[in-house]
Amino acid sequence: MLLPPDQRTKLDDTDDNLFYSAPRYVTHVDDGFIQQLTDLYRERLKPNTRIFDMMSSWVSHLPDEMQFAHVEGHGMNEDELAKNRRLNHYFVQNLNANPKLPLPDSEFDAVVNCVSVQYLQQPDAVFAEIHRILKPGGVAIMSFSNRMFYQKAIAAWREGSEGDRVELVKGYFDSVKGANIPGFSKPEVIVRKPNLPSFMQMLRIPSGDPFYAVVAYRQS
Repeated sequence: MLLPPDQRTKLDDTDDNLFYSAPRYVTHVDDGFIQQLTDLYRERLKPNTRIFDMMSSWVSHLPDEMQFAHVEGHGMNEDELAKNRRLNHYFVQNLNANPKLPLPDSEFDAVVNCVSVQYLQQPDAVFAEIHRILKPGGVAIMSFSNRMFYQKAIAAWREGSEGDRVELVKGYFDSVKGANIPGFSKPEVIVRKPNLPSFMQMLRIPSGDPFYAVVAYRQS
């Protein structure tokens, strides 16, 4: 088992559908993080391919100049997804209740997830699904910072350091393997933390959001 049951728990164990029932038209990270994420997408995604934006919202942060063959969206709030102009189609599903994605095998060239991986209670099952729907050679990009809905993040995430969280996501990728499942490539970690001058640090002036991404490719 990837995580013991106590590490999958949330402080708020009420129905996730209730928590996400009201739309939140906000970005949960700062502009610097968003720019770095868009630049990473620009570097790793290819035009005219099929993208699955998992656990999305009203904005996907995909590069404006890049056109894709299809962008499939998924999330917990239909109003947010309906407002997302990059999505060609979307569906609402609680992955903690049902991690099985209603999508065909080997359908997508890329799966992206922005600042939501911390809420998965069945990450092993979800990452197996990510592997299933990706084409061989397809890329999965998991990005996150140090922000979260604390009451909805799993214990393994809440209780770990930022470095522990990177290792956690790497472990999610590494959990997908078996005799007939080649799994993912060795996860690549991208870390970019804002550098403040020392005098600003002494004054405890807040810096920008740290940027973390873990990237892996489906093996053939």
